[in-house]
Amino acid sequence: MKPDFIFESSWEVCNKVGGIYTVLSTRAKTLHDDIQDNLIFIGPDCWGKKKSPYFKQDNTLLADWQKVAKKQGIKVKVGRWDIPGQPISILVDFQPYYAEKDTIYTKLWEYFKVDSLHSYGDYDEASMFSYAAGLVVESMYNFLKLQDKKVIYHANEWMTGLGALYIKHQIPAIGTVFTTHATSIGRSIAGNNKPLYEYLWAYNGDQMAEELNMQSKHSIEKQTAYNVDCFTTVSDITATECRELIKPVDVVLPNGFEDDFVPKGAAFTAKRKASRKLVLRLANALTGCQFSDDTLIIGTSGRYEFRNKGIDVFIEALSRLNHDPRLNKQVLAFIDVPAWVGEARADLNKRLADAKKVYDTPLDNPVITHVLHNMSEDNVLGMLRRFDMWNRKDDKVKVIFAPCYLDGSDGLLNMLYYDALIAKDLTVYPSYYEPWGYTPLESVAFKVPCITTDLAGFGLWANSVMGAYSEIKDGVKTIHRTDYNYSEVADVIKDTVIDYSYFSAEEVKQARAAAERLSKKALWSKFIKYYYEAYDIALRKVQKK
Repeated sequence: MKPDFIFESSWEVCNKVGGIYTVLSTRAKTLHDDIQDNLIFIGPDCWGKKKSPYFKQDNTLLADWQKVAKKQGIKVKVGRWDIPGQPISILVDFQPYYAEKDTIYTKLWEYFKVDSLHSYGDYDEASMFSYAAGLVVESMYNFLKLQDKKVIYHANEWMTGLGALYIKHQIPAIGTVFTTHATSIGRSIAGNNKPLYEYLWAYNGDQMAEELNMQSKHSIEKQTAYNVDCFTTVSDITATECRELIKPVDVVLPNGFEDDFVPKGAAFTAKRKASRKLVLRLANALTGCQFSDDTLIIGTSGRYEFRNKGIDVFIEALSRLNHDPRLNKQVLAFIDVPAWVGEARADLNKRLADAKKVYDTPLDNPVITHVLHNMSEDNVLGMLRRFDMWNRKDDKVKVIFAPCYLDGSDGLLNMLYYDALIAKDLTVYPSYYEPWGYTPLESVAFKVPCITTDLAGFGLWANSVMGAYSEIKDGVKTIHRTDYNYSEVADVIKDTVIDYSYFSAEEVKQARAAAERLSKKALWSKFIKYYYEAYDIALRKVQKK
């Protein structure tokens, strides 16, 4: 059964925070091509009077409904998400519902036994948004008279669970789909340095939630999973996690990709050349070292989860690489991970202002591009100090920490993330906890071979495509990672970088071509069928009621 109408909500609709933004924004065109403006995304109005860079407001869209919503006390902005497909998007103001919070949580307990008593941090914010999103769907469903239509409400992550349960209670004729992109309790177990995988079969989700003070987030996630019409996740590895900590999923929805924004042909070559020139100039201005055109530029990026994303083991590998006598090439390593960032460094900006000058002396603290609010407590800086990696002239490996969002307004080079990515020769994502992994998929789409692990959904998928453990010549090196082989992983990263540094020009060309070919197998046109399977499950379930 195909839906006539799809509502989809996420905290990352028109709000670029992490990988879910990429999931939704790249998938939107494929769905929009099918059902046109019967696809409506709902996100939080985090912008107030400021203009969102991802959203184009259009008061002529759904104008009559907007008047009705206003009378109902629902404050919205209606427009289009500025992405391929340009789907209709509604940003809802959730602030007014804080006044009703206790009543909302009481009903949530009465109807679904969700424990909100232990909430803290972002729980209230997410829940008020989710409730507001549910009100939007209810209002539009009644206004558009969709009672005779096949309608789906798709909620992403625990942050949208309350809205999914609200819809389930108020309009049971809507087929509800819930996707957990990473279980809150699994991420917490991993982030608290507990062995997740060896003991996964023995963990009790409720018990661990109490131990780790995660009761409310786990409760909303669990009850949503049990009560929606179709429960899904993004990879086989997370499906196993769901089965042990929450409940089995109905279907796995692997994350696809659209490569329509990847430059082609001569434009790709020109962009890569220009980007490499910029990052090498940045490195010279910061470190006072000179870098030749054949410098091996590598890097990692993503959310600042020091252990889960493998940032710790990446730095460990760089330290070992720096002391390995087999390395006969300059390596410039970037850690592009947003931290508690302040301003761009004025001394670095001053140097960059003179595009022609070459520097031979380092700046103070020559490993970081921005000032942090917590310089003395930052994990990356602390580990670099511990390994005495301070970008000295005789260091074969230089490391640069760019702790800002690469959204074109970093205050230095003002680069976009993909412009920084295209400059690299090799990327490293040695995740310990990674339900899918968009960063390696983006990397191979830009013809940049990458190193990942089999604890990442993407790494497992790459292995399944190859029919064996994927190697760097195949475009992706997938490392076997366990709860306990941290040191071995660091060595494999080091050895793979060295091996790649010895590749001939032809071998590099072949590896880059293999990376691009692999990315083509993950296009949304290949993966969207799993979403229609989930919609079918949900619609058939509500039809039986």
